[in-house]
Amino acid sequence: MKASARACVVNGALALASLASVLPLFWMLSVSLMQRGEASQFPPPLVPSAATLDNYRALFSALGLGRSFLNSLLVASLSTLLSLCFNVTAGYAFAKLEFRGRDRLFRWLLGALVIPGQVAMIPLFLLLKELGLVNTYAGVVIPSLASVFGIFLVRQYAGSIPDELLEAARIDGAGELRTFVSVVLPTLTPIVVTLALFTFLGSWNDFLWPLIVLSDDDKRTLPVALAALSREHVQDRELMMAGSVLTVLPVLVLFLALQRYYLQGIFAGSVKG
Repeated sequence: MKASARACVVNGALALASLASVLPLFWMLSVSLMQRGEASQFPPPLVPSAATLDNYRALFSALGLGRSFLNSLLVASLSTLLSLCFNVTAGYAFAKLEFRGRDRLFRWLLGALVIPGQVAMIPLFLLLKELGLVNTYAGVVIPSLASVFGIFLVRQYAGSIPDELLEAARIDGAGELRTFVSVVLPTLTPIVVTLALFTFLGSWNDFLWPLIVLSDDDKRTLPVALAALSREHVQDRELMMAGSVLTVLPVLVLFLALQRYYLQGIFAGSVKG
């Protein structure tokens, strides 16, 4: 097969795969803009006959989903910012700072990756209960402050920073904090953005842990609120699709805005030793 024909086949296959990936998102958005009951027709229409925002108005006004949206935004933002502080500093320390037992401790941390998170939920819940953090936003945020995956990701990338660069900063009189802020952080920008996306996405879509910790309706996050909404409005496809758009849209916009850094972090982090 000639190179041009092979390129056409590959590009055609990629186009079909892209279409298959985008079509469900398009259908979700299209149904969210339909009139009540329009998506239940057979065959269902691909586009609304008369686009309307009534489903979104119902979510925010009649069903009070705006509070849950803000709750998710608050929890995801706090989890992302605080976890970056812990994961980035810990990953850099494991990569570039010498201290006793560093490699052994890192191996123990890697071993924790094979333990499912669900195993620790009961003891973690009991611990938060003793601390009085059940039914609080802090109880949702604290377990995500540090992750073995985040530390590992930063550590692998930070290992590529030349030691000579750090030594030059120290010779010039910069302390460890100044060296970290002025030299290390700009170098770690791609992996920091990648980790921020992972953390925000995981916290935004998290369903089980907020369901366990938060009991008040006014503190529910968006996935939990949508699950409760589906029990009452399971037949309202247009309404449920509007709720799904609210869940997907923020992380989709964030990913598209930061995808350049995200791809740099993924590719570079996969080859750094």
